[in-house]
Amino acid sequence: MFRGAADAAAGGGTDAERDARVQRFMDEYRALRGWDTAGLDVEDTAVPGPHGPVPVRTYRPAGDLAGAILWAHGGGFGHGDLDMPEGHVVAAELARRARAFVVSVDYRLADGETVRYPVPVDDVHAAWTWLAARDEAAAGPAAVGGASAGAALAIATALRARDTGPRPADAMLLAYPFAHYPNPALDWSLYPEMAEIPARFDTASVEGMVRNYVGRISDVPADALPGAARLDGLPRTRIVVSEYDDLRASAELLERQLAGVGVPVASYLAAGMVHGHLNHPPRLPAIEESIAFLAKGLAG
Repeated sequence: MFRGAADAAAGGGTDAERDARVQRFMDEYRALRGWDTAGLDVEDTAVPGPHGPVPVRTYRPAGDLAGAILWAHGGGFGHGDLDMPEGHVVAAELARRARAFVVSVDYRLADGETVRYPVPVDDVHAAWTWLAARDEAAAGPAAVGGASAGAALAIATALRARDTGPRPADAMLLAYPFAHYPNPALDWSLYPEMAEIPARFDTASVEGMVRNYVGRISDVPADALPGAARLDGLPRTRIVVSEYDDLRASAELLERQLAGVGVPVASYLAAGMVHGHLNHPPRLPAIEESIAFLAKGLAG
């Protein structure tokens, strides 16, 4: 949400024109909280975690289940909630399209002081532990996924599940992951087009997110930005890549890293899309295809 509002404000024009664009974005954003969930049983609850209860929202389609998905929204580790489209709309559509029991996690947000790494990872892993013990996770494959910073938390959770249980994930479903620090450089061929993008992840903003989340920008733990971790033994993975995104290089490097250690991995390049494009409704072809690509990843 905060990224979309910034994009709307950065488009130039008079103050009144910028204010009008932001207002239109916010009206659309609020409308998505009422996204059609017909055919889904949606419930807010909480699961036990090492730092206290972790709020989650579950989405259950009618009929037999084909599996389960744990989903983590993005927001730079310090923003976001279950109601943002990247949380609510994506979780609902994954449940509907994959016929999966989806658990969307409202992990604690880093605030640079009292909440830092590893608290958000602990919360997401706690939700995975809860899901893994349920009958829904035995109905078929169980996947862990997320968007942007949520994708980093999903990978970290898959690493913990691989190493300490309670069960390994069967798949990872990742949207424009923020998986590395330092963030890899974009290919030079993208520079002219990226120069036209109004809201960017510059060096200061990336460092700010990492400082807020980890508390420093040196000696960053491997599973905090898990492109630095040992990745062998992770499950098959699908990665959605935004075409015009400063974090695109992180997604593409992660794909090469996973392939290099034998993890089956596939990617979809969302043409024309900027970072966070799943915070808009699936009414544009690239957004629709991004969600469909992730949903198909549950079954392989």
